[in-house]
Amino acid sequence: MAQIVAVCISEKKGERKKPVESADLQPEHGIVGDAHAGEWHRQVSLLAQESIDKMRAMGLDVSAGDFAENITTSGIDLVSLPVGARLQVGEALLEVTQIGKECHARCSIYYQAGDCVMPREGIFTRVLSGGSIRPGDRVVAIA
Repeated sequence: MAQIVAVCISEKKGERKKPVESADLQPEHGIVGDAHAGEWHRQVSLLAQESIDKMRAMGLDVSAGDFAENITTSGIDLVSLPVGARLQVGEALLEVTQIGKECHARCSIYYQAGDCVMPREGIFTRVLSGGSIRPGDRVVAIA
């Protein structure tokens, strides 16, 4: 079963996100209290724990939120989802809007390891219907 490993937020853009016990998602806005929320196509970001584990295998001491992702998942191949796919994440319904991103400036993780998984393996979504999410909630891809 695919599930949420961690839910993370930050008050400012450009900083690592910190895990929280739960978060509320608002339609067409994102996670309440997160710097990346707003009326745009990258309201909520997701990264698989399996991707974080790749960076740990390279010797980095990284964990959930260190790649500025809002939701860390396990058991679902996020990058195989097409743009337009929908995800039921806890009580919320998300729509995939972007796979990966271009990093204009190299992050500290890139300089430590010579690589970073977020530009290739992170996905971005918008919130179609809101609700509460927390670690342990199911993540289900909807056709």
